[in-house]
Amino acid sequence: MRVSFDIGGTFTDLVLLDERTGRAWLGKCLTTYDDFSRAVEQGIRDVLDRAGATPADIDRAVAGATTLVTNALIERRGAKTALITTRGFGDTVDIGREWRYDLYDQQLRMPDPLVGADSRFEVTERLLADGTVLTPLDTDEVVAIAEQLRAQDVESVAVCLLHSYADPMHEEMVAKVLAEHLPGVPVTLSGHLVPVIREYERTVTTLANAYVRPVAGEHFAQIEQAIGRVGIDQTLMLMQSNGGVINTPGAREYPLRLLESGPAAGAIGAAHLGRRLGLDRLIAFDMGGTTAKICVIEGGEPAIHNGFEVGRVHRLKAGSGLPVIMPVVDMLEIGAGGGSIAELDALGLLKVGPHSAGSRPGPAGYGLGGDRPTVTDADIVLGYLDPDYFLGGQMALDVGASRKAMEEHLGAAFGDPLEAAAGIARVVDEHMALAMRVHATERGHDPRTFTMLAFGGAAPVHAARVARILGLSRVVVPSAAGVLSATGLLVAPPMVETSRTMLARLAHWSSPAATFDALVAQAAGELAEPIERVERFVDMRFVGQGFEIEVPVGADDGPAEYWDRFAAEYERIYAVRAQPDTPAEVVTWRVRVYGRFTRPELIRAAAEPAAETGQARIRPVWFPETGLTDAPVLRMRSMRPGEAVTGPAILQLPESTAVVGPGDRAELDEDGNLHILINLAGA
Repeated sequence: MRVSFDIGGTFTDLVLLDERTGRAWLGKCLTTYDDFSRAVEQGIRDVLDRAGATPADIDRAVAGATTLVTNALIERRGAKTALITTRGFGDTVDIGREWRYDLYDQQLRMPDPLVGADSRFEVTERLLADGTVLTPLDTDEVVAIAEQLRAQDVESVAVCLLHSYADPMHEEMVAKVLAEHLPGVPVTLSGHLVPVIREYERTVTTLANAYVRPVAGEHFAQIEQAIGRVGIDQTLMLMQSNGGVINTPGAREYPLRLLESGPAAGAIGAAHLGRRLGLDRLIAFDMGGTTAKICVIEGGEPAIHNGFEVGRVHRLKAGSGLPVIMPVVDMLEIGAGGGSIAELDALGLLKVGPHSAGSRPGPAGYGLGGDRPTVTDADIVLGYLDPDYFLGGQMALDVGASRKAMEEHLGAAFGDPLEAAAGIARVVDEHMALAMRVHATERGHDPRTFTMLAFGGAAPVHAARVARILGLSRVVVPSAAGVLSATGLLVAPPMVETSRTMLARLAHWSSPAATFDALVAQAAGELAEPIERVERFVDMRFVGQGFEIEVPVGADDGPAEYWDRFAAEYERIYAVRAQPDTPAEVVTWRVRVYGRFTRPELIRAAAEPAAETGQARIRPVWFPETGLTDAPVLRMRSMRPGEAVTGPAILQLPESTAVVGPGDRAELDEDGNLHILINLAGA
């Protein structure tokens, strides 16, 4: 048996899987912000108890995902960190790339650096771009800096010296001196973490890793202790942003790899289910308590990009956040979750998000102290959520409190709580539809040609309406919709990605084998288990260009094959055909090394007859087409495969709820997944 957990902003999700039968027991509990491991321990005990299993039955590594790294960066709750740079480069994090994300904003704000000027230190040394030493490192200066760091009680250090991607020797010398004078203080070297070009991005990435390293290490230790208290004697594996899992020692050293841990797990789970259903063009729609995530999956796999922005000043403006060089599943994240707070702006217009009520105090309807209207409160007032069957009946919802929150905060604009709730639903649905359309079209896709796969606690509530706005004809709600990210952890392989910048013109080299072999050896050392397969990539550009694109290459490819692959990818992206004699060059070499892994063939939510039986009930539900109307409410796990329902209808899972609009048709497949066919003719 295997168990996994996903620590989200509002809920912690769990899945216990019996690999022999494919049956899975699902769990969901409020995230415990004072100590995240308490929710993990509580949730594991609960799913073991419901499955009639013991801790000894868990005979595989425990897989987990967490939001801690992202939250620590956004909320600036990291360690007291210092930065050591080459002399003359201490202001790199202030200067940035001298690029404006909004040319016409006269009061443009850029994200604040993670450390102030008093925590940046410069040391005499200089490497050239090819790794040649121009100025030797002054180790006496490093000793003096170490003494200043000790006086400041620094908890973590980032070292980013000029051109260390070509040779990290000076950074390694700095680390050796710091280890002697600051024992126990973790040091992150850019030449080990991200040995690639672009000074600003490399500095920000190294600094971000150092900033979260101590708090992440403590967080991982608490989770390991919680697993031990349950009685499980297995290692902990953690989801990385690139869709692979890594062992805890690797995560402790490079916690920034877990930046988009939970969302990546959701994308992997969606891709796994899509392959099983034979759907190779999916829009994965993950809406939880805090945010909504959108990922395009084509050919059975989500795309991976080597860059991400954290803590944007403007959430929808690229360039307004801290850029980190880190492989991450390509997705768009917006502040539209179940806990997103609705309010009136200065003009009296309705605004939803990005601020969230989280799990504490949570939406007003949770009865935990929250009094602001949220998306979840709107769903309660509109009749979508059953106050007696939230989390399978484990948590009661307070309808009166949700209505009161609408009246007190939005009553001046809407008068009636139902109208306020309908306004919130309209705003959030249109917002998510717009985000999906932009995300898909920017990648050259027509969203109408895709199937939407909706998961997370809130996405199935809104998916059919969002699909109708976009013109999508089909929505799939998985049988484990409420905890699909935790499911994704069980089907994610061990994987380590390594890269290095080494410029090479195609006309001037014969074989890249030695470069790739060194990267594979480095990745294998971190993977610490037998290698199953290796994927090779290069970042290429035409000579004279400032940026490059990633191109997959084969182990036996030579310069001619590299050029052909690059030219084809360039034409696909930019619709520009390159002339055969145009010189090109490789900038960065990259490998993804996968460990041996057996992926479960089937994950099917285990039925719990005592909780799932019962005839359909009727309750008033609001829809844009009908207003308030009576609709049947059914339990999905009591339905038979092939059984169909025509909307309006509410289909309940313990961890989520699917809303079927008027005229839409919903049918259950053999594995308990719900397929909703959208009646676009009636739109």
